[in-house]
Formats: sequence, C-alpha cells, structure tokens
Amino acid sequence: MSNKAVSLLAAALMIVNAQIARAEKKYDSGASDTTIRIGNTDPYSGPNSAYAIIGHIQAAYFKMINERGGINGRKIEFLSYDDAYSPPKTVEQVRKLIEADEVLLLFSQMGTPTNLAIIKYVNAKRVPQLFIAAGGTLFGDHVQYPWSMGLQPHTQGEAHLYGRYIAENYPNAKIGVLFPNDGFGRDNIVGFKHGLGKASSNIVAELTYESTEPTIDSRLVEMRAAGVEVFANLTPAKFAAMAIRKAAEMGWKPVHILQSASASVGSVLKPAGLDNSKDILTAHYTKDPDDPNWADDPGMKEFLAFLATYMPQENKSNALLAYGFMSAQALVHVLERCGDELTRANVLRQAESLDHLELGLLLPGITLTTSPINHYPIRQMQMHRFDGSSWLRFGPILNMD
Repeated sequence: MSNKAVSLLAAALMIVNAQIARAEKKYDSGASDTTIRIGNTDPYSGPNSAYAIIGHIQAAYFKMINERGGINGRKIEFLSYDDAYSPPKTVEQVRKLIEADEVLLLFSQMGTPTNLAIIKYVNAKRVPQLFIAAGGTLFGDHVQYPWSMGLQPHTQGEAHLYGRYIAENYPNAKIGVLFPNDGFGRDNIVGFKHGLGKASSNIVAELTYESTEPTIDSRLVEMRAAGVEVFANLTPAKFAAMAIRKAAEMGWKPVHILQSASASVGSVLKPAGLDNSKDILTAHYTKDPDDPNWADDPGMKEFLAFLATYMPQENKSNALLAYGFMSAQALVHVLERCGDELTRANVLRQAESLDHLELGLLLPGITLTTSPINHYPIRQMQMHRFDGSSWLRFGPILNMD
C-alpha cells in the first residue's frame, strides 16, 4: 500500500473514530464535554434564611469536586438563586433556570410551599427535580410527578413516627401540636394524627400560625393553659427555636418532640438555649458530629476534613451542614453513573436505580434506595434525645413502610 493510501486510510479511521466518540456522548441542555449545569433555589433571605447554609455547603462540595477534576472530566456549574422562601419568587427563579440558563436538572430546592408552586411546571418541562430539600409527601408521587424526587424521609412518614411513639409511650397524655398554616404544616398534621390513631382524641390543642408572624408566644401560652403534657413542635427552624425559648421562659416542661428539620444544634438549639433544649426528642437519619461515638468513623472524618478545608468558619454542630454535604454526595453519585449520556431522561433513570446506597453520614442500617415506583430514597429513622450538648440515639431503626 502506498504512503498516500495509508494516509488516506488513517484519516478515514480518525473520522470514523471521532464519529463513534460523538455518537457515544449524548447531551441535553445544560451538559457538554466540559460542563454540567445544575439549578437550585434557596432562601438566602427571608424568614427561613437559616436553611441557606445548605446551598452554601453544596456549592463548596461541588467546588471540591471540580478541583479534583469534576465528574467524568466535566466541571459542575451550580446556579443557586435566592427565592426568600416565597412561592412566587421561586416560580420566577425556576423559569429563569430552565428557560434562560437551560440547566440540565434542578437539585435540592428548599421548602414545601415553594416546591409545590413549581412542581407542575417542572414536570411539564420534563426536567429532573432531584433530592428536593423538603419532606412533602407529594414530592415522591411518581405517578403524578415522575420527574420529581425527594431525599429526606417524607413529612407525613416522619410525623407518623412521632404520633406512633406518643401513642405507644404516652397513651393517656394530653397532646398539643403546633404547625405552620402551609403545605409543610398540613403534611405534618396528617401524618401525626395517622400515627396517633385512636390517641388522636387526646389532642387538646391543635394550633397553627402564619410564617409571616413575628412571634408564636401566644400559642405556647395557650398550650400550657390547655394542660398539654406532650408537645409536638412541628415547625421550621426559626419558630422551633422561638417555641423552645418561650416554653423555658414560662417554666413549662412538657415532653417536647421536635421535627427533624429543626433539630440542628447550631442553628436552633443554641439560639434557643442548650439548657432549655435538654431532653427534647426527635428522630434522625444522619450521624451527629457532636456525638463522640463517631469520632473515629470514616464518614465523619471525611465530613470534618471537608469542613476544615472548605468551610472552616462554620460550626459542625449545625445539622444542616451534614444534610447539604450528604445531598451533594448523592447527586454526584447519580451524575457519575450517567457517564457520557447526560440527558435528562438518563439522569432520572440513574436517580431511580439507587440500590441501598451507603453515604458516610447516614446512620448504620439506613441507606438510599429508589426505583421508578419509589421516589422516597430514605424511609428509616431512629429516635434521639438531646442531653444538653448532643443528640443521643435510643431504640431501634424505625421503618416508615
């Protein structure tokens, strides 16, 4: 074969190989050979701005991943906008993310009312809405909203556990429950009463409030006047801290159960007063960085090393840090599984095929499992009691199913 023929053959092979390589790579909007664009909204301002730390730690985690070479060679572009926990603002920001920024997917958006405002639009656009940072039961409804998926135990399931715990351990106690007048609150009360069963008749105070109210002190006064012995405090962080502090000011000491999303030592219990918070109960699914039992745990060491490098100013006691870290880990796992097929359909397909995925900060025995008909990755929790400095586990792993 002549040199010219060899050169022509080599050129032809190069063209064929390039075409094969291009054929193996599949992209939708927001993905390329070099980048993966991810959209997010968080309350960086407004009444629930305490949760904004989740977006900050996720951004730091993705920065770390990028410094290590990215995901299959692609750098993450994390576009996170402030929605102030206002549903109309969330709608505006999500439209921008999808229609202007053309993100590949939405990730870990905060809040039940905010996500309820966008979920129909997102599913109509067929954009994956993964690991929503809210426990709304609707967010795992794979039939109605197949492109959406939660992460944490869903709100009704968690509240059901508290109701069941009260019915089993305080069957004759007078019960008071406080929750916001929004989708988050309504999900909580439905699950709570379902768990109580017949003990629902023991509820003597069922009180709500608006998230725009400056204080909920009057609700706590009403609770005490009603003779409440078991107080289910099913409120977001800001109002949970208010309730803990007010109860202490009144010298009122019921059995106090706190919703897990508001059980952060750093952002809720310390502002409310650690002494005021002693003996409060909650359920968790992640390890507590303040628990000395995890000092030599590999997953905890990885988390603390990350904080020391990327967020040294933050207090490890803030449980929201662990949540943000874990959720970012889960998304990176999904995207790594996508390989070179970075289409929205494949992102969803990989998210729907998690098989007992272990993450370093999950409690032993708790894993992430999904399927096309299971969009609730975490379905287990364990009861904890606050001892004045950290949360201590007790009892078995509780299943929501």
